[in-house]
Amino acid sequence: MTATPTTPPADPDCRSSIPFSFELYPPKTDAATTALHATIDALAAARPKFISVTYGASGSSRTSSLDVLRYIRRATIVDPMAHLTCVGSSHAEASSLIREFLDAGVSSFLALRGDPPEGLTENDAFLGDLHSAGELVQLIHRVQAERVPYQETPIPGLPRARAVKTEREHVRIAVAAFPNGHPRSRSTAQDIDTLLAKQAAGANLAITQLFFHADHYLSFIQRAREAGVEFPILPGIMPVTSPGRLRRILELSGEELPAELSIQLEVEPTLEGQREIGVSHAAALAEKLIAGGAPGLHLYAFNQHETVLAVLDRAGALAPAQPVVSAHNPPPTHPSTSPADTRAGIHSTKDHY
Repeated sequence: MTATPTTPPADPDCRSSIPFSFELYPPKTDAATTALHATIDALAAARPKFISVTYGASGSSRTSSLDVLRYIRRATIVDPMAHLTCVGSSHAEASSLIREFLDAGVSSFLALRGDPPEGLTENDAFLGDLHSAGELVQLIHRVQAERVPYQETPIPGLPRARAVKTEREHVRIAVAAFPNGHPRSRSTAQDIDTLLAKQAAGANLAITQLFFHADHYLSFIQRAREAGVEFPILPGIMPVTSPGRLRRILELSGEELPAELSIQLEVEPTLEGQREIGVSHAAALAEKLIAGGAPGLHLYAFNQHETVLAVLDRAGALAPAQPVVSAHNPPPTHPSTSPADTRAGIHSTKDHY
């Protein structure tokens, strides 16, 4: 078995204080729900900044997504982040959904344009009233502003004067970013301009599409900063632990084949060995990103905690007291991830315009 070599370790104190977060998708069965709750508990014990939950096309997972977000809020101290898309919703429907999330105590969102539902293409009308992630960002802010209760308080020394409360709760709104370009983008400049438009709309965080080389992220960040993008841009890391998952990821994301990783996975005959290769590669990538100044790490967990925690542990990003399942002692076998579940963790055409 051949594993990807790691980079020289960064300052341990710096690495163990790096913020990190995870992405999950809603379960489809009662058994999967039980397993996901255990995964959430394990991820929450590592003290992530937030856990995001995907949202199916045209609201297909609305109830189950909300159930997962409520569990995160009820059972942990971690901030839940709701994915929202523009697909198939009127302004009224989107506003109602945003209110439902806010009423459930969710104040962090990932605003995405969204993929065409199955059977439709980019040439079909599938977006509804909202046509870009920027419009969705603006709507989230508008709905939140409308929820601020009207309050008057007396002003000392002025018997008939009243101060009106105008403050509102902070809402974190993340958007997607694409270090290697969005499939529909004509140029890198257009990708940066789109990110600037999202910032102008009120986004205050970005999470990237997956990538396989740290330089792709770091050069993108440099271009974004030079253009005026100011909010944090979290690198998205997806541990690739089998040849099949790699092929599916490349199909959905449009990323170029990472030749070395692909060869290593193809020639390794055991599942345990393939997992070790995936963990080692992702950990090496994380180390380089931390050393390059990334403000945090966002890991696509595929509803399993063992691999992503092993990546963070290997990269030195977990506090020493956090127990993890070692990559050298693989966890119990899980059901294989379906193509639909793989798609849930990929920003292939997640938003943009």
